[in-house]
Amino acid sequence: MDNMSIITQVSKEELRTPLREKGRLSISSKKLRQRGILRTIFCCLAHGEDDGEQALSNRNNTSQLPGSKNSTTQTPVNHHLLPEVKVQDSGKKCVVIDLDETLVHSSFKPVSNADFIIPVEIDGNVHQVRVCDVTGWEKRQDGLSLLAQVYVLKRPHVDEFLRRMGELFECVLFTASLSKYADPVADLLDKWGAFRARLFRESCVFHQGNYVKDLSRLGRDLNNLVIVDNSPASYVFHPNNAVPIASWFDDMSDTELLDLIPFFERLSKEEDVFKLLQEHQSR
Repeated sequence: MDNMSIITQVSKEELRTPLREKGRLSISSKKLRQRGILRTIFCCLAHGEDDGEQALSNRNNTSQLPGSKNSTTQTPVNHHLLPEVKVQDSGKKCVVIDLDETLVHSSFKPVSNADFIIPVEIDGNVHQVRVCDVTGWEKRQDGLSLLAQVYVLKRPHVDEFLRRMGELFECVLFTASLSKYADPVADLLDKWGAFRARLFRESCVFHQGNYVKDLSRLGRDLNNLVIVDNSPASYVFHPNNAVPIASWFDDMSDTELLDLIPFFERLSKEEDVFKLLQEHQSR
């Protein structure tokens, strides 16, 4: 199934090589053309990289002391991505959970057994796009947008996983996908209100060709924060906080989410989060 930039991360390497599905190779010229169209519509890589690199630079640099030569006075501003902890989550650890290839797999290619079908309207510059190049898309009457159907498969045991995670932790959805796709997917996926907050591509830092989830910007104690993600590039700033999970596409015999529940039940009671995470990562 095809992964497009509205759904998955985009790297510079992908711009130079044939379409890859996180490790799987496809050499279809039509698929490459479709991916290029979507990248043109959804991504502003130059601006994203500049903004991301600047954000990374700001995160690593410290301002000069007031009164020193060439110093600049800066007023501290709260730029935390998450709101204050709700009363119901007081004392709980925070778990950041990825969406695509972690909880679901999505494609623009029709899938007979899709759990959800999400319509996504694409705006801007569509007069430059030949509609026949985009299979399954419909040109809107105003000629200024396209309507795409996104077919979503749920990973096995995602319901049990999210229900239990919502009971044990302050859960946050953090995806590199665009909100126009990911938000309606989360509406249908999260029946129990497990996600206390949702963060999308604009909350990521574009760093070395990848959308990175900078956990230090969340406003939570890193000693009590965990990220579940199939892409190591997503948590490259904080690898010690990660619970890696294998990428999922369509294997209905997969049990990774179910197998993680006992681990997280233990983690919710553990004081030394990093010790338990290190044990899990070394397996």
